[in-house]
Amino acid sequence: MGIELSIIIVNWNGGELLRRCLGCLAENSPSVSHEVILVDNASTDESVPWLRAGGARELLGATPLRVVENDENLGFARANNQAIALTSAPLVFLLNSDADLTPGAVDTLVATLKSDPRVGAVGPRLHNTDGTLQHSVWRNPPTVREILLSGSGAWRLLPRRLRGELLLGGHWGHDRRRDVPMLFGAAILARREMIDAVGGLDERFHMYSEDVEWCLRIKRGGWRLVFEPAAVVVHHGGQSALRRWTSDEKRRVQFDTFFQFQQYSLPRRRVIANQLAVCFVAWGQKTWRLMRGRPTEDVQLVLDAHREYLRRALRGGPPRPLAGGM
Repeated sequence: MGIELSIIIVNWNGGELLRRCLGCLAENSPSVSHEVILVDNASTDESVPWLRAGGARELLGATPLRVVENDENLGFARANNQAIALTSAPLVFLLNSDADLTPGAVDTLVATLKSDPRVGAVGPRLHNTDGTLQHSVWRNPPTVREILLSGSGAWRLLPRRLRGELLLGGHWGHDRRRDVPMLFGAAILARREMIDAVGGLDERFHMYSEDVEWCLRIKRGGWRLVFEPAAVVVHHGGQSALRRWTSDEKRRVQFDTFFQFQQYSLPRRRVIANQLAVCFVAWGQKTWRLMRGRPTEDVQLVLDAHREYLRRALRGGPPRPLAGGM
């Protein structure tokens, strides 16, 4: 009997979190036949010596394991595609190295995916390490209405149920199975047939927004994206990135890649409109804080970034390449 599920984990300086991820996987192993493909993106911590010493093999026991050691950091998208190309399994589970599976999570995702051949990918409910909900479902792609409603506080005028449906994110409880416009890349179970049809992750993104672009391409390809709250994954959240960047630097990289995603995926007029809306909201928030004597540094970061994006969108031309590196 062939492998039905390939679990792909990309690691960069994951250290203890990688060991925890593999330990949780071993403890909560899916019932379908599966393998683990672990791609290390030129880690400089103890990850590679630990892998070479058989640490992953010891944790996973008899589970088939393939370890790929890259000589350079290829980025999240390219490394996942590298692993996808190594397997012909009909199901592919992309799992972050800082994510912990809970009992039955993978089996629940597999059952949901198999419930309808039109489901291209399914994602779990994500929890923070303290057990609180981690918001993982957002509107995609962004619209002026969403930006203005969320950023101006006008959402408070809407009934809770209506604003949850309109805005998702922190306005929605992530408490029922439903079709969604995007899934968060920390844990996505995908159908091989869908990947063959729409392609893998866009390798123009080194890190961040590749999941947003992929989900939009999946939806545009006619496939369903489904959120499954009965499957729970604990996500430690961006620990590898914080080993490379400060918090503000990380936010700026996220802003940059999200703008790049819009340039790749939306008409220019929509990109311009979105940047205008963000600038308007940020300017309003800054003014309000100044009037109340409150700090404005975080809002100024947003305003400066999107003023630059607006100028670039107005000038036109191809998206500017982003600097690589986790």
